Amino acid sequence: MENSHIVSAFDDDLNNLNMRIEQLGNLAKERFVMALDAIATQDEKILDQIIKGDKELDVLEAKIIQNAFEIIALRSPRASDLRRVVVASKIASIFERVGDFSKNIARRTKAMAASGHETIPDVNIGRMGHMAEGMMNDAMEAYHNLDTKVAIDLRNSDVELDHMHTAFYNEVIAMMTDNSKMVGSGVHLLFIGKNIERIGDYMTGIAEEIYFLVEGVQLDDERPKADKSSSKLS
Repeated sequence: MENSHIVSAFDDDLNNLNMRIEQLGNLAKERFVMALDAIATQDEKILDQIIKGDKELDVLEAKIIQNAFEIIALRSPRASDLRRVVVASKIASIFERVGDFSKNIARRTKAMAASGHETIPDVNIGRMGHMAEGMMNDAMEAYHNLDTKVAIDLRNSDVELDHMHTAFYNEVIAMMTDNSKMVGSGVHLLFIGKNIERIGDYMTGIAEEIYFLVEGVQLDDERPKADKSSSKLS
C-alpha cells in the first residue's frame, strides 16, 4: 500500500509539472503572436505589455525548475522517470527564451515606431512568423502526446524556416541598399528576423528532447540546416 501511495504521489507531481510546462508554452506562444501582430500595428500599449509581461514567464520557469528539483530530491526518480523531470526543466527554459525573443521583437518594433516611420517597410516577415508559430504548436503537441513522429517532423521542418530567413535577410539588405532612409528600420528588421529564426532553432531543441525522453537516446543524425545568414547576426 505504501509503494502504491508513493507511485500515485509521483504521478501527481509529474502531472502538475506537465501542466505548468503547457501553461508556460501557451503563454510563450501568446506573447510571440502578440509581438508578431504588433510589428504591423505598432500599438505601444501592446508592445509595453509584451516587454513588461516577460517577467511572468521568468517566474513560471523558475517555479517549474524548483518543482523539478524537489521531485528529484523527494522521489529519487530513476531511468525514464528521471528523464521526464530533467527534460521538463529543459523545455521550460526553452519556452522562457521564446519570451525573451518576443520581448526583443517588441523593443525593436518600438524603436522603429520611434524613428518616425508610420508603416513597417514592405518586407515579408509574416510568413516567417507564421512558420515559427506552427513549429511552436507542433512542439507542444509532441510534448503533450510524447509523439516522436511529430517531433522528428518538427526537427526536419526547421530547414524551411532557415530558407525563409535567408530570403528575408537578402530582401532587407536590398531594401537598405535601395533606400538609405530605411537603414535604421532595416537593422531592426534584421534582428527581428533573426529572433524568429532562433525560435525555430529552439523548437527543434524541444523536438530532440522529446525524442530523448521517449527513446532514451539522442537523435544521431545532424539536423538539417540551411540558413546562410546566421553567422552575420549572431
